[in-house]
Amino acid sequence: MTRLEIAAEFATRHFVQAGSARVCYRKAGKGPALVLLHGFPLSGFTWRKIVAVLAQHFTCYAFDLVGLGDTTSAVATDFASEGQGGVFRSALRALNVSTYALVGNDTGGWIARELALREPDRVRHLVLTNTEIPGHRPPWIPLYQTLSTLPGAALVFRQVLSSRLMRHSGMGFGGCFTNLDLIDGEFTELFVAPLVAAPGRIESLVQFLAQMKFVRLDRFAQLHGKLTMPVTFVWGAADVTFPEAAARAMALQFPSVAGFATIPYGKLFIQEEFPDRLAALLLDSLSGSARQAIV
Repeated sequence: MTRLEIAAEFATRHFVQAGSARVCYRKAGKGPALVLLHGFPLSGFTWRKIVAVLAQHFTCYAFDLVGLGDTTSAVATDFASEGQGGVFRSALRALNVSTYALVGNDTGGWIARELALREPDRVRHLVLTNTEIPGHRPPWIPLYQTLSTLPGAALVFRQVLSSRLMRHSGMGFGGCFTNLDLIDGEFTELFVAPLVAAPGRIESLVQFLAQMKFVRLDRFAQLHGKLTMPVTFVWGAADVTFPEAAARAMALQFPSVAGFATIPYGKLFIQEEFPDRLAALLLDSLSGSARQAIV
């Protein structure tokens, strides 16, 4: 398939019912299954730049997290990290995906670990990129979680997202990119404008924040020991949200670390800013998993 054909295939949204959740996903490519989970407050479409490469080797499934993008649920517990893991386990089984490699960025990396705990025999390889770290509190997120419990929270978040100045600040996406110009244009059109335009999406975002509990995250200091599949880390070395030094310390909690690669100047959203480098590192780390899956 050409990159244009892959892009066209990946642009199409699909839906699958997973318990109480209506899960939105995008799919492209052929070969062993590769599941991609995005971060806050994006959608699965954030993987579009690397899928152009990965879909030539894998069947890529990019899911929208519950409460973000177009995945919805009427059940509050589906928004929590453990609930999200259960939702995506059900979705993958409904799609007849038996074994797969799993990649998670930002909060998608936290949820990827929840999913891997539920499916240790199905996840052939786990890749974590710039994601939550037990005991670590990223800038602003605890404040956002407090705001999410207050009346009028949706209005506050809409105002923040509507302001270019705020989007470029540390409270917005200023810590997510080295090149702040990338916050404007396509990124805002794809991931910010839909949130601002649809009140229901902001309300779901608020519920997502309220349900993701740091007390659960901190338990992963022990739970990481249960994830015995190969685990690769690909980290934006300049990230202020999840610093590399803390990530390297976290890596010691996993029984089978396959590698720790860094992207110089990369911050939180390396898939948006350094997609070619990230795609190359993923292909390198997952090539053994792909061969094993084919065999």
